Amino acid sequence: MSKLAGKRALITAGAQGIGLAITQQLLHAGCDVFVHYHRSAEAARRAAGDAKKAGRRCGVIHADLTETEECDRVVAAAIDCLGGLDILVNNAGSLIARRTFLEAEDNFWAETMSLNLGSVRRITRAAVPHLSQAAKTGGGASIVNLSSLAGRKGGHAGSLAYATAKGAILTFTRALATELAPHGIRVNALAPGFILGTSFHATHTTAESAQKTVAGIPLGRAGTADDVARAAVYFASEFDGFITGATLDINGGVYFA
Repeated sequence: MSKLAGKRALITAGAQGIGLAITQQLLHAGCDVFVHYHRSAEAARRAAGDAKKAGRRCGVIHADLTETEECDRVVAAAIDCLGGLDILVNNAGSLIARRTFLEAEDNFWAETMSLNLGSVRRITRAAVPHLSQAAKTGGGASIVNLSSLAGRKGGHAGSLAYATAKGAILTFTRALATELAPHGIRVNALAPGFILGTSFHATHTTAESAQKTVAGIPLGRAGTADDVARAAVYFASEFDGFITGATLDINGGVYFA
């Protein structure tokens, strides 16, 4: 039996792209899940249907994670649905738009930071008391934060604000891992590279740019959402392990920490 069987997981932006793959693989590993979504209502309902077929509990909720009250509401609903929380996957985030440093005015910068970094802080702050309680009875709890290769290298042209936020998530992860370790909560991060089949690259990457990027990947292919999801499940399963404050790079050999 999977060590994740019966564990309770909250996944933000868990109804599309990488988030959906994480939701599906956590369900397959035996987790009960609670899925936050912003625009993917139909996909969220399908995820709930898949969970029911698998005999797992699954709740879904719409929320704007740039608002503190909304984040608190998401966590409260997750607890009400699942009865507690063992795993938190902070997946929500977006490039929003490509803008150079000089083009990125204050409102755009603030919006990018609020969505990509602020949402992680707000959801995590609301979830920590419940994760701590679960750690006391279940041997530990796990937080998985989604960063990006952009947070390691600075990203492509026009992604400076996004890359800055994703880099901050790596520092946030390390610092929070130290702070929460005495509570039995492990905190780790994933830094995906070029992952095709997601709305991110469908929106912000041209076919020409995609071909050029793939040509520079040592493994000779782009990543998939499932490549990232498998790593997320691994870190989630480290709720009682010895890994915390770590970042796992998933980029086909483009970057080594």
